[in-house]
This record gives sequence, C-alpha cells and structure tokens, in this order.
Amino acid sequence: MISRNRCVRTGLSYWRHVKQGAALVVRGFSWRTAVVGLSVVTAGCAVGPNFHKPTPWTPKKYGGPTNMHTETKAGEKPVASQVTSDMPDPAWWDCFHDPILSDLERRVATDNLDVRRFAYRMAESRAELRIAGAERFPAMSASGSYARQQYSTKMLQRIVTDIEQEHPELQGLAPSPGQAKIPLFNQWRDSIDATWEVDLWGRVRRQYEAAAASAQVTQEARRGMLISRQAEVARDYMDLRATQEQLRIVMENRDVAQRMLDLNQQRYAHGMSSDLNVERARAQLEATVARMPQLEQQLASQVNALSMLMGEPPRALSDRLLVASAIPPVPPAVPIGVPSELARRRPDIRRAEANLHAATAQVGEAVAEFYPRVTINAGFGFESLSFRDMGFWNAKAWNVGPSITLPLFQGGRLRGQLELRKSEQKEAALAYQQTVLQAWHDVDNALTAYTDEQRHHDFLAAQVEATRASLRLAQDQYAQGLVTYLSVLDAQRQLLSSQSELTTSTAAISANLVRLYNALGGGWETTYPLPTPKHGATTKTPVTTPATNPVTTPATTPATTPVAASSTPGGAPTSTPPIPGAPTSGRTPA
Repeated sequence: MISRNRCVRTGLSYWRHVKQGAALVVRGFSWRTAVVGLSVVTAGCAVGPNFHKPTPWTPKKYGGPTNMHTETKAGEKPVASQVTSDMPDPAWWDCFHDPILSDLERRVATDNLDVRRFAYRMAESRAELRIAGAERFPAMSASGSYARQQYSTKMLQRIVTDIEQEHPELQGLAPSPGQAKIPLFNQWRDSIDATWEVDLWGRVRRQYEAAAASAQVTQEARRGMLISRQAEVARDYMDLRATQEQLRIVMENRDVAQRMLDLNQQRYAHGMSSDLNVERARAQLEATVARMPQLEQQLASQVNALSMLMGEPPRALSDRLLVASAIPPVPPAVPIGVPSELARRRPDIRRAEANLHAATAQVGEAVAEFYPRVTINAGFGFESLSFRDMGFWNAKAWNVGPSITLPLFQGGRLRGQLELRKSEQKEAALAYQQTVLQAWHDVDNALTAYTDEQRHHDFLAAQVEATRASLRLAQDQYAQGLVTYLSVLDAQRQLLSSQSELTTSTAAISANLVRLYNALGGGWETTYPLPTPKHGATTKTPVTTPATNPVTTPATTPATTPVAASSTPGGAPTSTPPIPGAPTSGRTPA
C-alpha cells in the first residue's frame, strides 16, 4: 500500500510537470530536460508485489540412508559402495567405467528428439521475451502518402459566406453557383511518427519480468528433460546388460542340460537308470530352452529402446550393443554432495521458482491495469501541394503531445483478472513447496533403495553359494544311490533361480545409483548448452570390460549340471563334467 501511494503521488506530480512542460515546449523548452525527467520518474515505481526468492526447507544432513551405510547388524558386513558428502561429478555416468554407456550419454544430449524439440521451445520463449522487451522502448514508423483531391463547391461557398457576414468589407467574394469551379490539386505528405507508453506504474516492466521468468521456466524444463533422458539411457543400458547375462546363464544351462540328457540316455542304455530319469532330463532341457525366446525378444526391445533415445531407426545399435558385456559396476564411493546444494541442482525446483516469479510479476501487471495509461505521441514530416516543395523547411509539419486512457468502467474484468493472478500466485507458491518436498522424498527413497539393494545382493550371493553346495551334495549322493534324481533336479532349479535373482540384483544396484543421481539433479552441467558436433564426425568406442565392481556377481553356475556316474564295466561313462564356474579341490565331482 505504501509503495502504491508513493507511485500515485509521483505520477500526479509528473502529470503536473507534463502540463507545464507542454506550455514550455511551445516556448522552446529543452527536450533533454524532459527525457531526463521521464527517466527519473519512471525508473523506480512499479505497483504490485515484488518477487523475493524463496528459501527452501533444507535438513542439516541427509536422513536415514546415510546412517544405514555405517550402522550394520551383528554379523552383517557393511555395504561395498557407500555415499560421501563430496560434490557429485556432473558426468556421473563415467563412474561406471563403461565407454559405451559414456558415449551413449553424450549422444543423447545432442541426438535425442525430445531434447532437440526443447531447443526450439527455448527459441520460442526467447522470441516472446524479445517481444515483451520491445514494449519498453518507443515505437517508430515512417509513412508517406499522395492524394489528388477536389473540395466541394458548396463547402467553399459556405465558408466564404460566413466570412462575408463577419466582415462586410469583403462582400462579393463568394462566387455564384454557376460560376463556382474548384480546381483539382495534389497533396503530398511524408512523416516519421513515434509513440511511447510512459511506464508510470510499472505495467510494461512487470510484463517483461513475467516474460523473462517464463523463459527461465522453459530453460529449466529443457534441463529436466535432458536429465530424464540421460537416466533413461542408463537404466535401459543396465537392463540390456542384465538380459545378456540372463541369456548367457540360460545358454550355458542349455548346453549342460543337453549333456545331462546324453548322460542319462547312456546310463539307461547300460541299465543303470530308468527311462523316467531320461524323460525328466529331457523335460529339464526343454524348460531351459523355452526361456531363450523370451529373453531374446526382451533384448531386441531394449536395443530398440536405446535406438529410439538416440533418434535412430530400429536395430540401428544392434551391432554395437549385442556384443555381450558385463553389467556396469558401481564405484566404491558415491559422492552425493550436501543438502544445501540440492535446490540449486534440481531443475524442477528452479522451474517451480521461476513459475512463482512469473506469477508474482503478473499480479503486478494486473494491478497496473487499474491506473491511467499515459502515452507520448510525436510526429515530424513534410506536407505540400507540389512534390517539388517536399523537403523544404517551410513545408515541415510536426505534432507532439500526451494521451491518457483511464479505465472508468470495465464490467468487473479488471478485478476478475487481478483475483485470477493472485490465485495463480498462491498456487505457484504451493507448487514450489510441493516440488521441494518431492525432491527430498526422491533423494531419501533413492538412498534407501541403493543401500538396501546392496544388502539384498549380499544375501543372494550367499544363497547362490549355498545352493551350489547343495547341488554338489545332491550329485554325490545320487552317484552313491542315496537319493533319487528328483533331489538333483530340485537343487538345479534352486540354483538357476538364485542365479537369476542375483543377476537382477546386480543390475538393480547400478540402476538404483542412476536413480540416485537423477534425484540429485546432476548431469546437465556437462551437456548444457548443447555442444556443436563437427560435420561428419563419428565416435567409435571400443568394447571393453568394466573395472572390478565392489558389488560383484560371484561366478555363475548353470543350474542344470551333469550327474556323476559311478564306474561301470563295459564302457559305460564313469564320470561327468564338473560344475562350470564352481570351485574344485583338485578333483572331479563324483
């Protein structure tokens, strides 16, 4: 209210000076003084609320998950990869030490179609900002006209008659109706006209302020889109490598299941086994092979998903991605920064802040609509009845003066617009609070998932070792005739299931790290603005094996393993191949 009253007093004082200045203009008043006066009056007066950058709620430290990294239960070892308070690397994908992934992340910043579309949206917002900024300056235009005219005889007679009545000494000048003949004449005119709204109440400045904040909204939306696409690339890449690992396990199990079927057929031929065991071995082989088409279809879909993210046609990346490689490992230390940096890093928080800024400026713009709008109009040019006289100083014509528009009655439109803008501002403030709160939930959930999945991985690794030992015992006891073949099959299925879960967990750890970096808002600093690629340049990245992962998958063992055969006469098989990937003590499993 104080600011508004001050602006009103300043405006009324200025209007008195305008009236005085209009009289002084006629007497040769200096335009330099007028311009300086206008600049001083309009510089610091803007109605409506001013935007103050909100201070988001920030905890002193990250909650539960960070404590969970150091607090372990009795007999439980700490997780291999722990978070630190160091600032995260903007190029977070390099921590996986996978050159293919790093290259894909660099490509998505330039080749993804959604990211490229946002470049045009940013160009649109900059153009809108330029349009809004033009309102702050005078608008000038040049015009020229030519007309061939003839005035009405009646009009001329009326004018002369009025003159004769007022001045009797001029009697006889008016022609008779039959004698009156008005000649044709030409009228030439050119001029330069200017108009400028004196922004007394800050309407134009608030409009430009809102446009600048809206441009910032688009910019932060583009950054958020880039981070989202980078995280999507990393997750799809982890899933692809996990599918390849699952397919490798199934293929090894298929080969061993085939050898198991051959072995049981040989044992049956020598009377050492029943046909039931042969059919069970055949069923195990078919069950293993049946899993391959689904994994191959899943693998093709993941390649196409990455191709789509790169703006490529289907299967464009097949030659490069279908070369089997390990699941990218996570680093032993994961820097996540300090909580006070989160609001600066998250584009969605900065976007919500810019939305609040724009809504606040629009409230001021709506308030300014209640006040008079003052416009200065000016023009200078030449007018003549002959083209030859155009340009001579005595043919000059000019005009200058203010115009004022006061909204007396608008049917409630202005009040309704002000209420709308105030409601939008309150909504934007709540949206900002919700965005900040959601950001902290995202980080907390990502930290918890990253830590707990590592514990889950450790339990699964122990389970794999236990099921492998169980299979080895079942093989030995089956060879000695102590258990049936069903015990071996059950141990094989358990090992296959636990190996599959372990592979899924290994990929989930890396995917949860991606989720954590996505929640922290990191990644755009190294790829925004977009780099300009050289024409025709291509990047070839050799396929290498990632570095040792602190969260590693133990040597996988196919679930279907051959059953040992006892020594038999007559050329019957006496032994079976060892369990692939299983440790041995210098002997072949019986």
